[in-house]
Amino acid sequence: MSAGAVVSTEWLAGHLGDDGLRVVDTRWYLDPARRGRDAYAAGHIPGAIYLEIDGDLSAPGGRRGGPIGRHPWPSVEQVERVMGAAGIGPDTFVVAYDDQWGSVSARLWFLLRAHGHDGAAVLDGGLPKWTAEGRPLDTAVPTVAPRPFAARLRPELLASKEELRAPSASRLVIDARAAERYRGETEPIDPRAGHIPGAVNAPYTGNLTNGAERVFLSPDELRARFAGLGADRTEPVVYCGSGVTACHDILALHLAGLPARLYPGSWSEWSSNPDLPIETS
Repeated sequence: MSAGAVVSTEWLAGHLGDDGLRVVDTRWYLDPARRGRDAYAAGHIPGAIYLEIDGDLSAPGGRRGGPIGRHPWPSVEQVERVMGAAGIGPDTFVVAYDDQWGSVSARLWFLLRAHGHDGAAVLDGGLPKWTAEGRPLDTAVPTVAPRPFAARLRPELLASKEELRAPSASRLVIDARAAERYRGETEPIDPRAGHIPGAVNAPYTGNLTNGAERVFLSPDELRARFAGLGADRTEPVVYCGSGVTACHDILALHLAGLPARLYPGSWSEWSSNPDLPIETS
């Protein structure tokens, strides 16, 4: 089975139940009163399993105001354990979805890609588009047979705070957060407001069409967006609040044919270390 890094609701509906396909619900909410697992239990795409950002796709120890960030990058051992238990093997094609236009599910896409598994995609438009089209939901939790997953980390896809703190006139750093958080006008989550010095702002929502059913812009439109920031000349490092929505920008760059790296600790790590400089503008 092969498909691109983004698949349509039509494609997924036509392949549900195929051997070698694993559909993963990754819904997650910043609001502590809402739980993605509860949303999954109330109704999900038939056959989908659930993986959680906090417990499955991040290392333990993440917290608000913590020095390693809110969603620390998981170890190779954790990735192998979680993906293997999810029934994801070397020939499994994974389709991840959420209800926020891929802003959460892109984390699973990038995590798999960064560990050597390119057979993954995000559902374009996510659950809102799926339900708007009248497609079915289910409450049954499928039984999944574990499979061996051999994680092969690609360190060249990641950047660290040590790298970013070293001045470089040629480095392109992209902040995927909302503009008001980038400018330091508000910071509802992390210890300090602002952005990494020299970073430019490209909110992940700018990767999407407007309207009720928000899907990714065309590759040409995405390339024009990021080329305008210099991403066609310099491979960017992308960050966000905690290394989740930054993956949406990285996916958009990938669709545009442009490489990019992730700073996993992102602003939650950077702003928690008082020796690291910040800018506001």
